[in-house]
Amino acid sequence: MHVPSLIEKKRDGGELSADEIAFLVEGFTDGEIRDYQMSAWAMAVYFRGMTPAETQHLTAAMMNSGFVLKYPKGSPLKVDKHSTGGIGDKTSIVLAPLLACSGAWVPMISGRGLGITGGTLDKLESIPGFNVNIDERRALAQLQSIGVFMIGQTADICPADKKLYALRDVTGTVPSQALIVASIMSKKLAESLDRLVLDVKFGSGAFMKTRREAEQLATAMTEVGKLMGVQVSHLLSAMDQPLGRAVGNALEIAECVEILQGGGAPDVVELVLDLGEKVSPAPRQQLETWLKDGTAWKKFASLVYAQDGDASALEHLLEVHRAPVIQPLASKRTGKVAKMDAAAIGRAAVLLGAGRQRTEDVIDHAVGFSAIKKIGEKIGKGEPFLLIHARDEHGIASVLPLLEQACAVG
Repeated sequence: MHVPSLIEKKRDGGELSADEIAFLVEGFTDGEIRDYQMSAWAMAVYFRGMTPAETQHLTAAMMNSGFVLKYPKGSPLKVDKHSTGGIGDKTSIVLAPLLACSGAWVPMISGRGLGITGGTLDKLESIPGFNVNIDERRALAQLQSIGVFMIGQTADICPADKKLYALRDVTGTVPSQALIVASIMSKKLAESLDRLVLDVKFGSGAFMKTRREAEQLATAMTEVGKLMGVQVSHLLSAMDQPLGRAVGNALEIAECVEILQGGGAPDVVELVLDLGEKVSPAPRQQLETWLKDGTAWKKFASLVYAQDGDASALEHLLEVHRAPVIQPLASKRTGKVAKMDAAAIGRAAVLLGAGRQRTEDVIDHAVGFSAIKKIGEKIGKGEPFLLIHARDEHGIASVLPLLEQACAVG
């Protein structure tokens, strides 16, 4: 097959066959097809879209580019959750150990930050020693011992998606519905799940800007999942303001610790429980009890320990990762918070170093925002909308214009 012809076919609105898609995926994974060619094809997909059949073929090709998890006969229910990405969205870090408390197995393969949205792996790596790169044998053994793992894609799991995921992040093709569906579902289907719940975001801080777009994406993912024999459900959740009160890697882990110890931001707790009851064999009330009585917290500490992390550092993580400069963004008048634009806050977090502008960028775990006010809350003149955690004064100066546009009093 001729790669430029396949790029042209998609550019002109043609439908690629299963064999043509498999050829592209295999060639890109093996290095025979260059990044610039796959970038051109991804941009053609972004503008032209893919049919449901093409999306299924792409999902299957990416899933089969590597290892698919297999479990012992008679093993417990396998459940997982995926979010399409948001600002301050740390629900996976709370939900995975919580679901494992029910006796279900939670084989969670997560991703890095993508665009302005944070990544579960980047957040977990702010825990000293935490290893997201354990191999399949060790991951399966961990499921049998504590019922949960949280890892990145190993070299053997969906290698095609791993390469394409990184390429999309820096080529402006992140919001493509077909590429999002195939990326998410190839990883999740490689986990050989029984149940999957999708948290599909919409709003300024999400890839899907409208509720209608989010519903279309959720429907497309659900259809692919059902074709592959997985029970898929979904929730739509707004992302016009950050979730919780922290944005940034160590800052968000600290917020998760608070929630796992029975406190924390009510909006995060509510979303965790909403998602959990969709896939857990335990009822919502039981999940809530496990959050409050320390059961989920102990499970999380076991998870950190099992993956080489220093669980003793969890309760003083903000001392381990303390930004050199912490400065409030003060309100210029008294009133109620009318706007906390998630997209602008997400872009500001990336500028500070909490996310990547290039694939080779190194994450700064200490930077970000804390004590974020929620829309509708009262605020006094001089009171902070949020606290900025930066590496230096230059970092503060780089984000102030964005933040001043992001926050408003009504």
